[in-house]
Amino acid sequence: MTDSAPVTTVRLRAIFGRPLADERVRETVLAAAASLAEREGVPIIGISASDSAVETTLACDRIAALGFAVELRRATNAWYEGKYESGPLWAEASEG
Repeated sequence: MTDSAPVTTVRLRAIFGRPLADERVRETVLAAAASLAEREGVPIIGISASDSAVETTLACDRIAALGFAVELRRATNAWYEGKYESGPLWAEASEG
């Protein structure tokens, strides 16, 4: 029997509206997720974005994935609030 790495999906949902319908917002959020994953050494298995949410599937356990989502939420909320003088962008992080 072989051990396989855990896989966890986390999702961030917009508090209001469809902010990721704006291509710049969507691209910035996706780039931030990729950058965070690379910096922390967490492999991204898949990532997708709708107009109101981003979902990331990671090769890590639940705790690490939630930590990833919380940090992505913190960083992108700060960027969004500073750039658009509006926000925050996200509700609480959740498991997918």
